[in-house]
Amino acid sequence: MSVLPFPSFLDDVKEKGFKKAVFEGINEVVERATAGMNVQDIREALRGEAPSRKPNPRLQPHADGFWLHMRPSYFHKSVTGIYPEFRLGWLSTYFVVFETITGIFLMVWYTPSPEVAYANMISIMSAVPLGQFMRDLHRLGAEAMVLIVTLHMLRTFFTASYKKPRQFTWFTGVILLGLTLFLSFSGYLLPWDQLALWAVTIGASMVEAAPPEVVGTNLNLLLRGGPEIGANGLLRFYLLHVLLVPALLFVFTGVHYYKVVVHGHSLPPAEENIGEDTAKRVPLDKRVYFIPDILTSEIMWIGITTLILVILCTWFFHAPLENHADPQSTPLGTTAPWYFLWVQGALKLGDKVFWGIIFPTIALGFLAVMPYLDTTPSRRWAHRRTALTVAFLMISATTVLSYMGLAEFGVPLSADVEILHEMTMEPAHNHMGKLLPIPFDQLAVGMYSTREIDAEAGQEAAAIAALNAEIAENGHMQLITNALSTASANFSGTPSFTLVPSDADELHKALEFFNERMHHDADELVNAWGGVIILEQQADLKRAMAFMIWNEVVFDNGRVAYGTDGEPILRLDENGQPVTRIAMDYVYIHRDAQYFAAPGS
Repeated sequence: MSVLPFPSFLDDVKEKGFKKAVFEGINEVVERATAGMNVQDIREALRGEAPSRKPNPRLQPHADGFWLHMRPSYFHKSVTGIYPEFRLGWLSTYFVVFETITGIFLMVWYTPSPEVAYANMISIMSAVPLGQFMRDLHRLGAEAMVLIVTLHMLRTFFTASYKKPRQFTWFTGVILLGLTLFLSFSGYLLPWDQLALWAVTIGASMVEAAPPEVVGTNLNLLLRGGPEIGANGLLRFYLLHVLLVPALLFVFTGVHYYKVVVHGHSLPPAEENIGEDTAKRVPLDKRVYFIPDILTSEIMWIGITTLILVILCTWFFHAPLENHADPQSTPLGTTAPWYFLWVQGALKLGDKVFWGIIFPTIALGFLAVMPYLDTTPSRRWAHRRTALTVAFLMISATTVLSYMGLAEFGVPLSADVEILHEMTMEPAHNHMGKLLPIPFDQLAVGMYSTREIDAEAGQEAAAIAALNAEIAENGHMQLITNALSTASANFSGTPSFTLVPSDADELHKALEFFNERMHHDADELVNAWGGVIILEQQADLKRAMAFMIWNEVVFDNGRVAYGTDGEPILRLDENGQPVTRIAMDYVYIHRDAQYFAAPGS
């Protein structure tokens, strides 16, 4: 008779004894959790022993389980080493999960609103325990995911694993590559800093070039949510990044894995007869079962990859965060993310409709239909000279175009603009101007010149006195006075230069850098000299202004023109006198702001 009105664990204890009943209970729970493997089966697998039960219980989780039904129950021995898979497909899937987990942690502390998004990023990096570490992992994982997926596509191409019957598997891989690129790009805007805003502005502006004009204009408006990227644009990119694109990514990842299971992992080209595909016919002596061999190998790859990410984020890599996004301020040297540099480089070649829309569409479209164009049966390298040539040409073109997409290529800036930018630039691309890191107490109100740096030791005071007399004679004083009056309503009186205070070492170093940069471009900036002017803007707020005065030279096809004597030709005014130019830029520095020079700068 049952102890309870229904069969229970107590009945098993009464009938079999406590120890045996507990063991059988645990065994049953484990078997249900693993969809077919009991405690003994798991012990044998971990020990590397052959299964003692038949049929092989290690195959059941692939047929009855939720997770493992998307993985082959056994592999051919030839695809379990580094070559030909390089574990790139598995690592691509790992990064999908990795980015999802780290992204969920960041979502808890983030609000997609221009008013608070940047403050959220500051809070994550400073107030949330391990917040900066998690953000670094998420950003580095995104970069690594793009790289790994791209390398996986290249590996598949070079081993011709896209050939029949795997054409559609390749096609879904191209879709996954596109989704990965867009997923990383859509996340660029979320920090709402200068880098994010302008990188996404560049990318979104490409959509506007889509023909016909009415389509491109409306697509751009739909993506941005308005004429300029603002609250609507940020919210749309956020929803794309956390909902739509991940949903599509998971769907196509499932389809991709399903096709891999259906057709099997392609063997190395040299191990198959030409025109044959024997991946699904794995002899018994060539089988390597997923449990435990492949499973433990994949866990090892996860552990190694995670360790590398942790080490990099601990010691070497930190996700950049620049100044708060300002649509009214366009920073120099802004580019699209590195994986879209090839498109930005192509745009420098000509028409934005062709190079910005048609050309990338043709390139990705060609990749998608490649298996349907390359129908030759052989996967041997020696028989695929044309396909491999096309691949190397595409890699070379992408590399060259990416180089062309750098800010330094094809976008010349005058020396004065570059130098003043290096002096006053706000934090960008992990760099900042030379004035910002100067301690607030060293920013003594006054005017300081690079003439002090050029003077011989002990002659600095005489050089500054001579400078004050010189600029009063040749009109430079009026130029400086006008520039100061325009730049600051707080300025009044006649400017006069003084020596840098003895306790302002960092200000002195900034002037040394300023002087060195002007000497470096002496051919373009003839007779150049400059200085730094510190003004008291408000209580605990100062304006640091860098200025330059030089004689303008003649340019020929964008290059400095030289005379027969080898000296730059000066531009003359109507009176035959050298034209004098002045340029000025400034930056605000608050007492409570904390700026630190980058290591090695």
